[in-house]
Amino acid sequence: MIQHCVFLRFKASVPEIEKQAIYQAITDLKQVVPGMVDVKAGPNVSPEGLNGGFVDGFIVTFDDSKSRDAYLKHPDHIVVGERIAAATDGGLSGILVFDLQV
Repeated sequence: MIQHCVFLRFKASVPEIEKQAIYQAITDLKQVVPGMVDVKAGPNVSPEGLNGGFVDGFIVTFDDSKSRDAYLKHPDHIVVGERIAAATDGGLSGILVFDLQV
């Protein structure tokens, strides 16, 4: 399995309702991307203060790397990705991606 961890620095102007809509759009991809198993999303709740400004995020679990790779190229994911980049501080620099094989 692959856990695709995405950490975000949303612009201060992005309302909570838009964050939730983005998370829902990611979750909705489960209907069109085979091998996409689960999505968890929300704010960082760590008390350590080591988030580097990435205070929101989501984790998508895939069956395998092939499923993850199909997701990355999927046209619906590209649309959601562009929406995320438009909502983050600095565009792509407001997004941190870290994939784990579990």
